[in-house]
Amino acid sequence: MQFGFENDLKAALKAGDKTKVATLRLLIAALKNERIEKGRVEAVVRRAVKQRKDSIEQYARGGRQDLVDAEKAELAVLEGYLPKGLTDQDLETAIREIVAEKGLTSARDVGLLMKELMARHRGKVDGKRAQELARQILP
Repeated sequence: MQFGFENDLKAALKAGDKTKVATLRLLIAALKNERIEKGRVEAVVRRAVKQRKDSIEQYARGGRQDLVDAEKAELAVLEGYLPKGLTDQDLETAIREIVAEKGLTSARDVGLLMKELMARHRGKVDGKRAQELARQILP
């Protein structure tokens, strides 16, 4: 996967897109701070996405719609640098396949299911959403 953070930052600066500029500056700083090796870039972007999602939940509970909107804008920028994830339908199909293959039958097996799911679909699955679906499928 090719990342063009610096070029996108220059374009955002020229366009006056303050949200994108701020988000990309934070992301570039995080990349430099961790002295990332090739292949680790995606992990940093994913961590930044997770932080934004957590912040959105917290701000929504606190009734701070202005901050929710700002975080959502940053989240949209960051998600543009990640590969497309599984749809809910594809995720459910993958979960059901693993359940059938491994003979999983109860809610106690969710951990085994998640381990196998994440190994097979690394980087394409939202763990929180996958766990919700797994708990629905495994009573």
